[in-house]
Amino acid sequence: QAHLVESGGGLVQPGGSLRLSCAASGNIASIGVMAWYRQAPGKERDLVAAIYSGGITNYADSVKERFTISRDNVKNTVYLQMNSLKPEDTAVYYCNAFIRYRASDKYLPLWGQGTLVTVSS
Repeated sequence: QAHLVESGGGLVQPGGSLRLSCAASGNIASIGVMAWYRQAPGKERDLVAAIYSGGITNYADSVKERFTISRDNVKNTVYLQMNSLKPEDTAVYYCNAFIRYRASDKYLPLWGQGTLVTVSS
């Protein structure tokens, strides 16, 4: 079993920055793709950014040039640096990772509990 623990959410003014972190722990053999999703009130959960184990990244059009995803494979941690934040970025941000557990050859999806980001003056 494994867990994803997110941190770094909070209240920020428009134009400000926040950095989210998500650390994986537990009976982990390896981690595949790691990603951040977000869900605004009344809306579906959408992909924000993803990063593969080799470092290739993918971003939603709405956050390109403002957000940067990165990962530390030693610490099993993924980060999301968010700059030039806008009110429409307000949402609960969820970490997602595909985990291969020890004694298994399959990668299974795992979700964090979510962290709230509020962009408001």
